[in-house]
Amino acid sequence: MQDSHHIRHYHRRRHRVHAAAGAMDSTMEENIAAAEEVVNQWGLEVDASLFSDSGRADSERFLRATADLHRSMFFFSSPSADPAARSASLLRAHSLLSAAMRRLERELHLLLSAHGQRLNPFDPLRPVSNVSDVDDATESLTQVENASNVATADIRAVAESMISAGYGMECVRVFKTMRKSFVDESVRRLGFERLTQSQIHKFEWEALESKIRDWLAAAPVAFRALFTGERLLCDRVFAGSDSIRESCFADVTRDAAARFLAFPELVARLKRSPEKLFRILDLHNAVAELWPDIESMFRFESTAAIRKQAVNSLLRLTEVARSSLAEFEAAIQRDASRSLITVGDVHPLTRYVMNYLVFLANYQQTLADIFADLAFEPPSPLPESFFDAAEVATPPSSSPTSASTTSSEGSSPLSSSSSAAASGSISVRIAWLVLVLICKLDVKAELYREVALSYLFLANNIQFIVRKVKESKLRLLLGDLWVARHEAKARHHAASCERLAWSKVAATVPADTSAELDAREA
Repeated sequence: MQDSHHIRHYHRRRHRVHAAAGAMDSTMEENIAAAEEVVNQWGLEVDASLFSDSGRADSERFLRATADLHRSMFFFSSPSADPAARSASLLRAHSLLSAAMRRLERELHLLLSAHGQRLNPFDPLRPVSNVSDVDDATESLTQVENASNVATADIRAVAESMISAGYGMECVRVFKTMRKSFVDESVRRLGFERLTQSQIHKFEWEALESKIRDWLAAAPVAFRALFTGERLLCDRVFAGSDSIRESCFADVTRDAAARFLAFPELVARLKRSPEKLFRILDLHNAVAELWPDIESMFRFESTAAIRKQAVNSLLRLTEVARSSLAEFEAAIQRDASRSLITVGDVHPLTRYVMNYLVFLANYQQTLADIFADLAFEPPSPLPESFFDAAEVATPPSSSPTSASTTSSEGSSPLSSSSSAAASGSISVRIAWLVLVLICKLDVKAELYREVALSYLFLANNIQFIVRKVKESKLRLLLGDLWVARHEAKARHHAASCERLAWSKVAATVPADTSAELDAREA
């Protein structure tokens, strides 16, 4: 009796399970049928887009259909499905899902093509409305932003549907291809073209300077707008997967970023000369300013090569800048011209060196970074008399940097009592170069036969040096004390010239003219 009861209970439970399975089979079949209708309606032969105004009503149905097909495939792959219908339904769902994915792949391509610039929120080349009214311009900008958000949401919906259905590889391939093409085209439109080392070597320096200016204008825009926008787009579209959004961003921007950061290093490999130093400093300054953005944006292992390229460029530019400044000093010391200039004029070497240093002073911070870990040691003992503070009373200093260029005793940054910190500053290097110039002028002054003309030559040239310092940022580097001392030096040479000139005049006057007159009267 009890066994009979258990048997009846077993059969009732089995009947309920079969009934539920049958109902589920029926539901899944209905889902497949509904999905088939919308998938067939939007076959590849349809030119319109699901996300256009005419098709948007079907876009949600289509995406929902792909999800239903995917669930149906899972159901008919399980043992609970009716064995009789399992195989046929599974094949039917798989065929429809494949067709749906091909359509979504095309939709992704259409969306990325139609909204290329609009998708990057920081795209510097995005068309700007030319309306003059502020309210109209604001409204136009709002419309652009709204359209961008809608397009990004559509792409994200397609991507999520493809990835969840197991077609992530196809989705990522289309996205990477389209966005990389957009980035490469944007870089070209920014005015930067890819150049090889051999191409750069063929340029005349004037032509290459034009390319450098193009790079200096394009690089900040590329890293702070173009690449940043692509980073944000990848984060939005592939918000559900850290690995996918990292991979997409890396593949979309890696080549363009590497080309940008390789250019400074290629320029730095050219033959070095002091005249090229300023462009080298421009490039170094640009890469150094971009480094925080580069380090943050390309922080992943997949983009480590970008960070490495930036570091390599900085190191190469640093090396070239140091050697170029050393070559500039050597060029001053090598100058062997012996031609005498017109009395009262300034020597061409003085003009060249001081104009060079005036420009160099504009790069104070860049030079400080370049020489930060390289203490300056003058190659020979310095003449203490050159910096003798007793020659002139020290005026009150108004220079914000004078405290850093003089010691507590009021000594020059080049004096033997300078601190180790001061000796490593760019102020010391500039002061040293001026000293090298003045020493060279001392040698050239000896070419004059008359000592008075030698003093006049030195007075005019040192006064020119002081004037260039006072009229430029060199004054901030060298300080008021330095200026006062060298003004005193110029006055000293002028006074010596005047004294010798009057001595020569006095030598032509007879020693006792009164005795000679008395003799004539007698």
